[in-house]
Amino acid sequence: MNWFLSLLNSALIGIFIQNAIFDRALGTNILMYAAHKKANTIGLFIGIIYVTTLSSIPIYFIDMNFSHLEYYNIIMPLVYILVVSVIYILSLVVIWRFFPKLFRYIKKYVHLSVFNCAVLGALFLQHVMGASLAQYIGYGIGTGVGFLLASYLLYAANERLNSELVPEAFRGMPIMTVYVGAISLAFSAFLGYGGTV
Repeated sequence: MNWFLSLLNSALIGIFIQNAIFDRALGTNILMYAAHKKANTIGLFIGIIYVTTLSSIPIYFIDMNFSHLEYYNIIMPLVYILVVSVIYILSLVVIWRFFPKLFRYIKKYVHLSVFNCAVLGALFLQHVMGASLAQYIGYGIGTGVGFLLASYLLYAANERLNSELVPEAFRGMPIMTVYVGAISLAFSAFLGYGGTV
């Protein structure tokens, strides 16, 4: 039961308090792409939650066994990229070999959802915040669900933000950036004025 509560607590922190998009501005370029179509949002969410959750397991064991080394923090980004790359390649080979119809559908999402700042940033934050395997996995799940929440909020506002009522100079990326900033301020209310968790 404690394992599940630890996982749930870390997932909720990843969704609301340490949201990769609203708190750290990680993966906002992918978010802007996902906000245009609901299919993009779902496809990228599945890819991000898959990679962050699955990567968190080997990264937990790597962190526990090698974080005491003097130069681990220097090679840590390369190790994380290597883990993500191995999971990416193995997953693509398995899907391509055994599920060719699914492969044709997901190939436009898989590269964007695996190699972006939200995934790598989530893995770094797991290293900083996580102390157990449940916390690593929970934060991986929370990052994916937090990305879905952010994508949905942008998708819901996309039509209004790009309407004729918005001055032409602000349509597109400028108004989306202002909108994400306003939501980020609202999400920072979860933390209060005391700083980050």
